Amino acid sequence: MDTWLMILIGAVIVFIGYRAIAPAKGGKSISTDELKPELKKIGKQFIDVRTPAEFKAGHIKEFKNIPLNELPNRLNELNAEQDIYLICQSGMRSSRAADLLKKNGFEQVVNVRGGMNNYRP
Repeated sequence: MDTWLMILIGAVIVFIGYRAIAPAKGGKSISTDELKPELKKIGKQFIDVRTPAEFKAGHIKEFKNIPLNELPNRLNELNAEQDIYLICQSGMRSSRAADLLKKNGFEQVVNVRGGMNNYRP
């Protein structure tokens, strides 16, 4: 019985870990290299969901800072008709932000995998 309990606990941990880094259901995920040409395109929204302090310490100029904890109350600042690119430090918070946006009817949501940790100008 103890073995089955350990297997179950392990499976739950793996599932939670996967959910934390997987792209939002129906959402798109791109690398930081794939992001670079998108930054030059018009009609796209770029949102950095890190804290204001993290954003101030260094960010991509095209990105607007809307911290993850403020996002639910600031959805009105986003245009549901345009692509929304999300970034954070590692990709975990932006993945959660993508889930939140999808649940609120935003269809064109793109998570930047690896976040600022992987971005090289």
